[in-house]
Amino acid sequence: MMSTLLRYCSIYAALWRNSLMREMIFRANFLLWIVVDVLWFGLQLCFISVLYLHTESIGTWTKWQVVLLIAASNFIQQIFHGIFLLNLTNLSDLVRTGKLDFLLVQPVNPRFIVSLRQIDLGAFVNALIALVVMIYAGIQLGIRPGLTDVVLFLVLCAIGILIHYSLMLLLASVSFWTVKAQGIVWGYYNLFNIARMPDEAFRGLFKALFTLAIPMLLVSNVPARVLTDKLASPALVWLLVAMGAGCVACSEIGWRASLKRYTSASS
Repeated sequence: MMSTLLRYCSIYAALWRNSLMREMIFRANFLLWIVVDVLWFGLQLCFISVLYLHTESIGTWTKWQVVLLIAASNFIQQIFHGIFLLNLTNLSDLVRTGKLDFLLVQPVNPRFIVSLRQIDLGAFVNALIALVVMIYAGIQLGIRPGLTDVVLFLVLCAIGILIHYSLMLLLASVSFWTVKAQGIVWGYYNLFNIARMPDEAFRGLFKALFTLAIPMLLVSNVPARVLTDKLASPALVWLLVAMGAGCVACSEIGWRASLKRYTSASS
């Protein structure tokens, strides 16, 4: 098992090197997308600043708590973007053009190579910026999280990223039936905007939908609650863990069923 793990780590390191070489060939595009994402992030923070000119809080969330929530949400989104997004949005083209054949004959797990073959390095720069904003918001709130809180935050972020990956892989796998599924995949990605708002801003069916069925609010709010000391009970943490395990299991079942349907480009 250790030799297999080392082999996959070396393959992933090679994928990182290839991605870095590709980004350096198109440096202007690399820098431009970083600037665009930073401006979009800044606009979100400006919107919150304007919103809090007219209110003291959203539910029990104060201005700097919401800033920390937005930064945490952007941190999760950017890490997901950097590792998985390009690969999942390209799955439809791989199926349509038959290029998936080439990946399936490689001596590696098909899900591994399909999910991780390209890395968007610019997204990690934006994730670092989001982390800096989180630290600044924490200073404004007078928060001094302990090592346990930081580790729990990072673990919950990782679980949230796995949830997004699993659900988007399921949606991308629709391409094995319909050929084109980019619209569905990007539609899910656009729902990330909901995750930037406190869960207390929503009520009823809408809140239940985006907490349990499509856990956008759960993925972003639970890690932020850990840092802001707003986690009243561990129930939300366990719910997020359970959702993560369920989503990963469902995505594996869906992926295997989708591969069985694939007939390659030559048949």
